[in-house]
Amino acid sequence: MTDPLVDVVLPCLNEELAIVDVLGRLPAGYRGIVVDNGSTDRSAELARAAGALVVTETRRGFGSAAHAGLLAATAPLVAFCDADGSMDPAELLPFAALIAGGEADLVLGRRRPTTRGAWPWHARLANRVLARLMRGATGVKLHDLGPLRIARREQLLGLDLRDRRSGYPLEMVLTASDAGWRILERDTAYAPRVGRSKVTGTVRGTVIAVLDMSRLLREQRAARRAGKTSAARRRR
Repeated sequence: MTDPLVDVVLPCLNEELAIVDVLGRLPAGYRGIVVDNGSTDRSAELARAAGALVVTETRRGFGSAAHAGLLAATAPLVAFCDADGSMDPAELLPFAALIAGGEADLVLGRRRPTTRGAWPWHARLANRVLARLMRGATGVKLHDLGPLRIARREQLLGLDLRDRRSGYPLEMVLTASDAGWRILERDTAYAPRVGRSKVTGTVRGTVIAVLDMSRLLREQRAARRAGKTSAARRRR
């Protein structure tokens, strides 16, 4: 394969039932970077056989896997996508065009369920609450935390993201907003995942994700208050 135009990071934990199909949907010029985050099935073996770059990340957590993929990426654009078959990476094509055309710095996919059971009620409710808080924190009209997303690799690295748990996607949006990025949201199809969910498909996983993201929002508000206080002191 020639140098990829877009690297698609796929955090992976026991996704052998879906990973080959997901990789098969990548557009031409897109490379899959599958980050094995402790799988006990054949996910890594199947992904490698399907032509993906497979990275091993032993520290458990979505943020750990996502950031390991970002560090392994070499393409000018880096996208993130779930490896469970719930999203089609081919939908990244118009997202990438917005970046390349200078219309946006970060494009997020707003999930639109294809069936009634694609998005569990508890996960949808939690996302709605967090999206409202995110809009208040960023001033950007967003409705979803956007698991399917794309931005320029160098800019993403420059954000210096630190969260290694479920808060990583939110930290990316908050930090990008503070940096003045142009953030856009576009609809994307959201299908039932293949196999068992480890995070938002369970009530426990949803609660953990909400706690992680609520902590980030509190920290951001505290940092902004501290910044305003420091600025006020300098003006005295």
